[in-house]
Amino acid sequence: MGAPAALPNVNSIELDELVAQIGEELLARLGRETPPLAARSGASAAGTQSIQEILAAGADRVSASGCVTDLDRGFAARIDHTLLRPEIAREEILRLCGEAKQFGFASVCVNPVWVSLCAGLLHGAPVKVSTVVGFPLGATLTETKRAETELVIKLGAEEIDMVMPVGAMRSGDLDLVYLDVAGVVEVARRAGAIVKVILETALLSEEEKIRACAVARLAGADFVKTSSGFGPAGATTSDVALMRRVVGGARPEDHAGVIPAVALGIATSASVRISDEARSAGRLAAAPIGR
Repeated sequence: MGAPAALPNVNSIELDELVAQIGEELLARLGRETPPLAARSGASAAGTQSIQEILAAGADRVSASGCVTDLDRGFAARIDHTLLRPEIAREEILRLCGEAKQFGFASVCVNPVWVSLCAGLLHGAPVKVSTVVGFPLGATLTETKRAETELVIKLGAEEIDMVMPVGAMRSGDLDLVYLDVAGVVEVARRAGAIVKVILETALLSEEEKIRACAVARLAGADFVKTSSGFGPAGATTSDVALMRRVVGGARPEDHAGVIPAVALGIATSASVRISDEARSAGRLAAAPIGR
């Protein structure tokens, strides 16, 4: 398949050059040399860093699962209330949606089988329905991801969390990754749905993280996310800060014809207990996109 007409028509050479330029500019700002591809990230264990720390590092949205107690609604509006474990039963989905409405979460994120139920439960509420595509490995065919995206949108999904082909990124196959993301974006755009690209950062070197963010940005994604919650580690503040630098550090006019910098989201795989400690967390808004 070729690049969708609604998205930048970037050929292989241009893509490599743009990604390299973004990476070089970022590394120059960070003041260090390009790390070797073999140097895997030393991500901390999932859930060891608080939501406050993750947001302060530059995240706009956090995917969090677990118990919920008293919560400030402004803080809740930046959280995707998430249940993606395979054994989740209907009663847990009902509770998830009830909590999302009660506390004012940005969305509920569920497996595709629950999208229709959530759409019905949340009809008329400001909470969006989010679901996953190519989850959790990202190794399905692009055509399958496109078909899955179309189906879940028909069932009521408004946000798509897709897993990029991690192995292709590690192999340096930027064309495959670009077309994979752009293919899902094209389908989602037709329905007005947004796309978040899960990178699985614990499996990537620092340079690969930079390239993955750059490719997702060029392909028109709305968010990049650190992890699926099923990988070897979840979000770290260092990953979030790095991703923010890539997707938010350049202006649209920096690269002619390139989609503007996207927003940033992260996922944490550990169960998160969100309490009224959030009330004292202070203002944790990320910098505006592209600044």
